[in-house]
Amino acid sequence: MTVLVGYVPNGHGEAALTAAVDEARRRHESLLVVNMSRDDVLADARRADEEQLARLRRDLDELGLDAEVRRIEEGNDPAEAILGLAAEVQASVLVIGLRHRTPVGKLIMGSVAQRILLDSRCPVLAVKGDAS
Repeated sequence: MTVLVGYVPNGHGEAALTAAVDEARRRHESLLVVNMSRDDVLADARRADEEQLARLRRDLDELGLDAEVRRIEEGNDPAEAILGLAAEVQASVLVIGLRHRTPVGKLIMGSVAQRILLDSRCPVLAVKGDAS
């Protein structure tokens, strides 16, 4: 089985990654780190650059984990992509970072985290992190 983590290059993503590493170790499972870049926007702050992905790979190698880092660059629905990948790899748990949203923000636009929490077929570990 595999622990799947949705990674973004900010405090929320780092908190999710830390929790996912802990889960992978606790469960004695492999770790799959996924970064999604939407193809419907020119600049996506959630997109990790090659240097950030290389750092992730080095850090995970140093920890001695059976880990893979992937970037998904097709599609514009991160929730759908992550849920599809979780089903494909038969993830035992899906780890995501959460951010604070105002009630109006929740009403106006859908939340990727909310969709993952509601639609995932496997357990979801949602962690809060620093937004920096």
